[in-house]
Amino acid sequence: MSLVARLQSRLRTFIWPAWATRILGTLSIPGLILATLFFAASLSPSLIPRTDNVQGILSGLSLAAGYGLGVFLQWLWSYLELPEPGERTHNTLAVIAGGGAVLIVLVFLWQATEWQNNIRELMEQDPVDGGFPIRLGLIAAAVFAASLAIARLFRLLVHFLARHLRRFIPRRLSNVIGVLLAAGVFWAVIDGVILEYGLRTADRSFQQFDVREYPGVEQPKGTFRTGSPASLITWEEGLGRQGQRFVGQAPDAGTIQDFTGDAALDPIRVYVGLNAAETIEERARLALQEMLRVDAFDRSVLVLATPTGRGWVDHRAVQPVEYLHGGDVATVAVQYSYLPSWLSLMAESRYGYETAQAVFSEIYGYWKQLPPDARPSLYLYGLSLGALNSERAADLYDVIGDPFSGALWAGPPFRSETWRDIQRQRQPDSPAWLPRFRDSSVVRFTNQENHLDIPGAEWGPMRIVYLQYASDPVTFFEPQALYHKPEWMESPRGPDVSPDLTWYPVVTMLQLAVDVAIGDAAPRGYGHVYATEHYIDAWHAVTDAGRDVDEIERLKRNLDD
Repeated sequence: MSLVARLQSRLRTFIWPAWATRILGTLSIPGLILATLFFAASLSPSLIPRTDNVQGILSGLSLAAGYGLGVFLQWLWSYLELPEPGERTHNTLAVIAGGGAVLIVLVFLWQATEWQNNIRELMEQDPVDGGFPIRLGLIAAAVFAASLAIARLFRLLVHFLARHLRRFIPRRLSNVIGVLLAAGVFWAVIDGVILEYGLRTADRSFQQFDVREYPGVEQPKGTFRTGSPASLITWEEGLGRQGQRFVGQAPDAGTIQDFTGDAALDPIRVYVGLNAAETIEERARLALQEMLRVDAFDRSVLVLATPTGRGWVDHRAVQPVEYLHGGDVATVAVQYSYLPSWLSLMAESRYGYETAQAVFSEIYGYWKQLPPDARPSLYLYGLSLGALNSERAADLYDVIGDPFSGALWAGPPFRSETWRDIQRQRQPDSPAWLPRFRDSSVVRFTNQENHLDIPGAEWGPMRIVYLQYASDPVTFFEPQALYHKPEWMESPRGPDVSPDLTWYPVVTMLQLAVDVAIGDAAPRGYGHVYATEHYIDAWHAVTDAGRDVDEIERLKRNLDD
């Protein structure tokens, strides 16, 4: 061999060593191609800014999804007995595909920093640092390797089962049954061991956390305060951590009066924790009894608030209505779970609905028996899972003869049937992220900008407002994004949605699913984190508070997050 040939051979070995060719030879070429494309697409922005850890997990899962789809397509090609390349051609194609994959990965990792910084700038966050693409690349590789190991373990189990079944049944039938049996084994491990154990552990952990006192709040002494020595609901166990937080953060009459300049009342806040009574019905009755004890029905405004999964009622959502009405407000909430909303939705989805329905039935049933001119205006409120359960509990057909006054539902989850029906029936010229429903006399939508004053539209006797951000993945997640571009991605887009967001089959659905998990990590006023100033506009419209523009702006400054 000449010197030049030897140098060329060594150069090729340095650039692409033999071990790399051997590794590539074990991989599926269609899988490698699709995995690379899915990885590149996963780096594009979606609704929520991502940390390197979150982006790495997402990209690793996208790699695995793309590779799995490619392997399936290759198997289908082989099953149909279509022509396949020989070993030499396969190795050549593997080297070309591998080289192209490396180039694409490097280019898109470099681009990922700019994409993330663009969405961070949109949401007024600090940019990522220069190490962002390196860290996410390493995490993605680890997640993909783990996913590939699990997939190969599944394949080994399929082959093991099929090989033993072939003694009794035909080969292809044994393969099918082997796949079904292996899937059953994996599902039994996931559902019976990982999920059940994980949910049970999470429930115990959150239950223990709920009995801890919330820092910075003290047990109230006033007779007409829930959790006081005179209350039907004890401070330590009856309220729980979230109840102590909700009751303890209520403003007093003096604070409200200092702001409004008018005489004010101490707002009433009633909360019934999960440990206050044994059953849902007992907790609902206890809530009504406590409301009667503190004269809640003597107030001008009564708010029935449905908590999120872990029992949290956002005080930023309740304070505005208390200030707008000079403290002449009573708010009641009943806890139904210790778990975060997404876990509660998985583990005990009906429990929240049944609690909300029982509480609404108990309180609405008492309220409608009162003389119409001597009872408070009744409003419903819920955030996230609380909005879903509140919406389900108040069947409009059951209250149409004597309707409540209105509702404010913030961040309604995509599973909300009423919300989806309204979206489908919106006016054709209104975008999916800010729909207009019929003549806007009953239902209106708003976001960071106040869109509730609609020229030519008059409110009816019941006012329902949906507060939703276009960047809220809990609201705008769609399982159909797997194969269909969501309507809210069409132009014009919401003001807080990146223009770089692009729909890709499979990948966009994965991105949105991850966004749902990190929606609460967005800055206030974006994603699934709703700001006080936007609640002020919504409550002002729902309750017809009658404040002028200057008062509203001053209240926004006073209650600034």
